[in-house]
Amino acid sequence: MQRLTTAGRLLITALVLALIYFGLKYVAGVDLIEKFKGGNKTEQTDTTSPTLPPGQEATEAAQGTGGVDVNADETTASSSEASSEGGIPAAFNYQAPEPQGGKLKGVVELGASGFNSFIVKIDDQKRWKLEKAEFGNSLVLENMATDLDIRAGLKQYIANMLNFGVGGREIQFVVSSGALKAETTQKIIKNLKALNYVVNTVTPEQEGRLGLRAALPAEFDDNAFVVDMGSGNTKIAWKNGSDVTALETYGAKYFEKGTDDATVTDEVKSKAKQVPADRRKTCFIIGGVPSDLAKQVRKGKERYTVLKLPAGYTGENAKQKAGLNIYKSVADATGTKQFVFDWDANFTIGYLLSLK
Repeated sequence: MQRLTTAGRLLITALVLALIYFGLKYVAGVDLIEKFKGGNKTEQTDTTSPTLPPGQEATEAAQGTGGVDVNADETTASSSEASSEGGIPAAFNYQAPEPQGGKLKGVVELGASGFNSFIVKIDDQKRWKLEKAEFGNSLVLENMATDLDIRAGLKQYIANMLNFGVGGREIQFVVSSGALKAETTQKIIKNLKALNYVVNTVTPEQEGRLGLRAALPAEFDDNAFVVDMGSGNTKIAWKNGSDVTALETYGAKYFEKGTDDATVTDEVKSKAKQVPADRRKTCFIIGGVPSDLAKQVRKGKERYTVLKLPAGYTGENAKQKAGLNIYKSVADATGTKQFVFDWDANFTIGYLLSLK
């Protein structure tokens, strides 16, 4: 460097400064390009809303400028779509009236695979409340080699109801129309009569009327109907003033007889289409398969559970799949969107309500 002239030194210095200048300009240009590619993230960070008081963050996060919910339309559309496809159902806020005073009464439904028993308090205005329920009790059917075995089991079963406070004369036995032809049921009827108990039998039409009496609140007489889906048959019923119409169709175990789904669909739809148009707003639905469906969406110990629409369920076994076919057929034929399962009502309670 000492041998270079002053002009040479100045030239080298100028070249170094030029290289530094253009190098910095290139780096800055690349950085600017990257900013545009990244959507100007620095600016988004700088415009973040200030910290909000506790409890207000969620509200402000869902709203845009001026307190308008920018996601309102999207949320509403999503909820409507979920509902139409069988998504989360809306709540049903009806409260059944409580009995004022009243008396305990017991009723037992006889079936080929077990008993369902119910203890109910009923007042003189026919207001009622379920006090105790047992479903699918097969105690009487176990080890029943002889009539004596059946009779001993029945005595124990009746004793449990007596111990709860039900009077002996207040216990009724009712055979469902679907179980009447079963051989096991006939054995039980025979032994109940030997114990001096009266066994009441009902036709499918009577069963449908009794199911409606228990499941249809008076406030819904003019805009609702009732479906009682049993294993042996399904009943569809509605009121027209003081008259009740009840129709019978296939039950949830139709597959055991080799009946195909399409045949059942056509039959159920033909019956469901007879429900008057002004009675289709709500359907109160009871029975075994509806109970299984309601368990999936029940909130706490609520009495009334709104089911998802049929598209929202997948059957876990042959009976549920068959029941879903019946459920879908009713929904398609009537256009009803609100199906309410009543955890307390059944046709045997309707039978108690029909007694003087």
